[in-house]
Amino acid sequence: MKVLLSIKPEFAEKIFNGSKRFEFRRMLFKNREVSKVVVYASAPISKVIGEFEVDNIIQKGLDDLWDETKDFSGITKDYFDKYFTGKEKGFAISVRNPSRYKEPINLKEEFGMVPPQSFAYMR
Repeated sequence: MKVLLSIKPEFAEKIFNGSKRFEFRRMLFKNREVSKVVVYASAPISKVIGEFEVDNIIQKGLDDLWDETKDFSGITKDYFDKYFTGKEKGFAISVRNPSRYKEPINLKEEFGMVPPQSFAYMR
């Protein structure tokens, strides 16, 4: 199963250049059968630009999560702390085999979907 994630363009780029190997989430999809993530790069790109396999999902307290992922987080500690404000635990999706599409895809035209606030399941 695939899930569509909205990701800021700067972070999506880091996923595809290999410098960001973890995608952080405050909340995660409930279906643990998800094996691929389709990347929707939010504005100003506003297109689906690639996908990656889910290697594993880490759920930990924030200090432990940062310690385990910081070398390939693709973000600063300050950004991490602000993103997880009000949370005691967080999720990190470990990225495997990122693949950027040759041509970005218009989500509405190709899939009849609107961009998700957080995520959407895909068939």
